[in-house]
Amino acid sequence: MFLQKPHQRKLTRPPLPWTVKLALSIISAVTDIAFRPNGTANRRLIHFLDYQTSPASTSSISSSDISIDAARSLWVRLYTPSDNRQLLPVLVFFHGGGFSFLTAASVCFDLVCRNFASKLSAIVISVNYRLAPEHRYPSQHQDGFDAVNFIDQNWTTVLPKNADRTRCFLAGDSAGANLAHHVAIRACRTKALGTVKIIGLISIQPFFGGEERTESEIKLMDPLLLVSVPRTDWCWKAYLPEGSNRDHGAANVSGPNADDISELDFPATMVVVGGFDPLKDWQRRYYEWLLRSGKEASLTEYPNMIHAFYAFPQLLEASHLHIQINKFIAKCSSSTVADLKPVSSPPRTSLIRLPILCGIFSFIYFLLVLCISSFN
Repeated sequence: MFLQKPHQRKLTRPPLPWTVKLALSIISAVTDIAFRPNGTANRRLIHFLDYQTSPASTSSISSSDISIDAARSLWVRLYTPSDNRQLLPVLVFFHGGGFSFLTAASVCFDLVCRNFASKLSAIVISVNYRLAPEHRYPSQHQDGFDAVNFIDQNWTTVLPKNADRTRCFLAGDSAGANLAHHVAIRACRTKALGTVKIIGLISIQPFFGGEERTESEIKLMDPLLLVSVPRTDWCWKAYLPEGSNRDHGAANVSGPNADDISELDFPATMVVVGGFDPLKDWQRRYYEWLLRSGKEASLTEYPNMIHAFYAFPQLLEASHLHIQINKFIAKCSSSTVADLKPVSSPPRTSLIRLPILCGIFSFIYFLLVLCISSFN
């Protein structure tokens, strides 16, 4: 948990720099305009304002795009650290945006993934999936799983040689964290992955919901918080199948229609929660549901942070989150090593004994030469 000073915990509004407040105000205004009352999205406005980046290489990180299915715009962006001298964990990342906005090429997520690759010393694979309302559930789930399956089947041709297939993590923020959860369930249930081993799930402020209005949804109604009940209601209505309510299993993952994961080999999960996130009650329920299901889970809380805080590099908590994710990756990696059966190896020769052995062999060689010369 990220500890705050005592006087900060009683704040009624998050302590944010003016630059972050300005960005949030603009994003909130644009989002509200893009939400049409008839349930459609103003794609022309969204495309105009959502700056798309191209793959680029820097001194530390290189990126490239890999197409999986052009017909449904399913592709991934691969971020590779320049240091290839050691095996690196692989992070499959699903972007947020309420299932309806943004892409893997959006400037904010390009920066996020570059920071992940750099700060976590990991190979990052960012998945671009179809968006609602043009494509409803389960389109996004299918795209997410197909992307992971593609990586599994094309590991040697797609990823660099220093990608560690035994240390693969699923990660996502908001709607992307929702997708990562469901992709993990399908991967566990179908056992379709034969190459990669998913050992961890990093769930950053996951977008979950239900018919019930939680205390945090009611109390945290400030437009500056990015997330609000009207906005999330629009996203769920655009995303879920026609005629479904918010207790659908894709939204209320710990509710009446939740999947039973008790018998699945579900990966260890890190759940990140912000104190000023209206979704925080759903996120805590998710964490508690994982524990009740007998799964390993940890909760990382940032009491004074908003939804998507980690996308703002100027916030101290964003840097701290990288540290916490690094610890989670290290913990999962050490557990994996401990689970591996020890492989018997040939006895090692001590460097102290080496000169003695060389002397013995030299003496034997001298005797052999002496014997041969005597016969001649």
